Amino acid sequence: MSSTDQPWHASFPASTLVPESLPANKAYTILSMKIASMLIIDVRRTDYEGGSIRGSLNIPAQGFWWNRGMLYELAYKADMQWVVFTCNSCSPGGRGPRCAAWFLEFVRGVAGDEDMQVMALEGGMRGWVKGGEQFTGLMDGFKAEYWEEMFAKEGKKAEQSGAAVEIGKV
Repeated sequence: MSSTDQPWHASFPASTLVPESLPANKAYTILSMKIASMLIIDVRRTDYEGGSIRGSLNIPAQGFWWNRGMLYELAYKADMQWVVFTCNSCSPGGRGPRCAAWFLEFVRGVAGDEDMQVMALEGGMRGWVKGGEQFTGLMDGFKAEYWEEMFAKEGKKAEQSGAAVEIGKV
């Protein structure tokens, strides 16, 4: 297999740690009630469309490895208790969980910080949007048409493969 056939993350080391998933409803509660300091890192790149969670930072996964130290310094100095990663779906092995694992490894191993919580947003941006209006109301640049089209394509794809997909309101 040539280097052009390898996935984007193949040139980076695999993490030895696995971050926990943070349910969207818990993230929503923390953000909306401001009961803890939380930083959301959105690692989407070419699919950074349809809106983002208010206040999140966009650091594409493909360049994240080199920015772990800078992100830790930023989060530490801002006294962030939670750093939560998201991508489109945050499926196992996906960009959000992978970057969360790299960051968790840096936080625990290099910085020696045992207090900062590092997690991946369960369901990613798709799950967030499927949560309904209370969730999309906490987004900047939310474009309902973008998500409706994406969910419709997923529905057609699932229909063609014979699988059922649960699609929430957008």
